[in-house]
Amino acid sequence: MATPQPRLRRPAVSRSVEQAAQPAVRLKNFVRRFGDNTVIDGLDLSIAPGEFVALLGASGSGKTTLLRTLAGLDSAAGQDVRTPDARAVVFQDARLLPWKKVWRNVALGLSGNDVRPRAEAALKEVGLGHRLDAWPGTLSGGEAQRTALARALVREPDLLLLDEPFAALDALTRLKMHQLVLTLWREHAPAVLLVTHDVDEAITLADRVLVLDKGRIAAEERIDLERPRAPDVRFQAIRRRLLGHLGVESAPTHGEGHLVAFPTGEVVL
Repeated sequence: MATPQPRLRRPAVSRSVEQAAQPAVRLKNFVRRFGDNTVIDGLDLSIAPGEFVALLGASGSGKTTLLRTLAGLDSAAGQDVRTPDARAVVFQDARLLPWKKVWRNVALGLSGNDVRPRAEAALKEVGLGHRLDAWPGTLSGGEAQRTALARALVREPDLLLLDEPFAALDALTRLKMHQLVLTLWREHAPAVLLVTHDVDEAITLADRVLVLDKGRIAAEERIDLERPRAPDVRFQAIRRRLLGHLGVESAPTHGEGHLVAFPTGEVVL
């Protein structure tokens, strides 16, 4: 069998060029109603090419509705919404087809004579080169999410949408996935929108964090911290501000740590 050839990757784009470029995502005065219920109300949003944005908000704030619109799963007909044609989504549930081997799940929807080599290269990139012919039912939670990430990135999207993809993982696996996502983001340079309930996760990963409340952007924080990010004084200050925007007070415990209870009941250390 021929050795798989690595996929072509777009060259890295400098931040100055990104800022001068047209936005990868743009919504102006976007509205989404379901009957008499207005979920998103006059929302303006812009994401630059290659920018990593995290979106926080309580349940019912409109996060999933916004993500589904950007993914093209819900129609935006008649509204001022601009997104790239090349988009990919990773959900909290990996959504793998149990009757297809791992590499075939990654290759879903691809065409051409190089489908398997492309799938293999993507799986090797996420550390699953040894699980190409495994069945999804034999994967751990982290491996399943790595497979879902490979399936998204094999398409070289200009916009990568992450819908709480790490929420069901244990703490150690979650940290490993954070590092993997940052590595792949630097390598492939898509614009990223991460929907999460975890304030620390948002600060650790994103260039910019937005807080969605009642269908509008209620707050924005630019994260001008070098990566990798440690929970230092500046990190904690950003954390307190974001928690305040979410209506949650952070109470200090032993040392510098905090115990935070979200309105949804989620507890994050």
